[in-house]
Amino acid sequence: MTSRLHKSYWLRTSIIFILLILFLVPFYLIVNNSFRTTELFVRSPFTLTNNLDLKNYADAFVKMRFLSGFQNSLIITIISVSILLLTASMSAHYMVRNPGRVSNTIFAVMVASMIVPFQAVMIPLAKIYGSLNMYNHTWTIIFFYTGFGQAFAAFIFHGFIKGIPLELEEAALIDGCGKLKNFFRIVLPNLKPVMVTVLILDVLWIWNDYLLPSMVLLSPNLRTLPLSTYGFFNTYSVDYAPLMAGLVLTILPVILLYLACQKQIIEGVVQGAIK
Repeated sequence: MTSRLHKSYWLRTSIIFILLILFLVPFYLIVNNSFRTTELFVRSPFTLTNNLDLKNYADAFVKMRFLSGFQNSLIITIISVSILLLTASMSAHYMVRNPGRVSNTIFAVMVASMIVPFQAVMIPLAKIYGSLNMYNHTWTIIFFYTGFGQAFAAFIFHGFIKGIPLELEEAALIDGCGKLKNFFRIVLPNLKPVMVTVLILDVLWIWNDYLLPSMVLLSPNLRTLPLSTYGFFNTYSVDYAPLMAGLVLTILPVILLYLACQKQIIEGVVQGAIK
């Protein structure tokens, strides 16, 4: 029995180790080749570099207009995620505390909408909003992100709010706290763990998204960081080495954010699963 458990342990460990290597290979290729030339990348992409030359990063910083793209991504991400967190938490709280046919129907429709991929509605959206001349506006893409992310965020908040004792809100109401004040002073502080989880997931989604900004933000001055990497693609060739450096610069902010908040993320996921 002990031998069988020992073999099972090493089998699981080996599988996890193999999956870890497969997961890290793309990151290795990007970071390693960001210090090499395009010629070396095409010839032998897996060869480990021994040169930490930052020339590709300097070229990428200038060519992709990093500061402009970073500013656009930051504005869109902060405003979209802030609106999402507020509206989704309030709608989820209302549906949990006011059960009934209307609330259940709205929640069911929101959950069902999560299975509809963006590609299925991309062409109708392009036609409708193009006819309204609403492209090339930052608020248009913020509106899109708020709408597309509402269902998932509300779904996560809905399950977590069920675990918050109703007696806390009733006691606050008895003390003269209004419904809106009750939400911001009693409910919202208790949503901190799950709010951090939703925050990270939505930041990763919005910051790294390429398809929706490419459809809405047509002006070079409005491009986000993922769109800025398109400048490395020429008509008949691709400048791979600076492109790798540009990708590193693009994903670095969200990696740092994740590392800074990983404790809260794990705590939120665990508490959300328990509740």
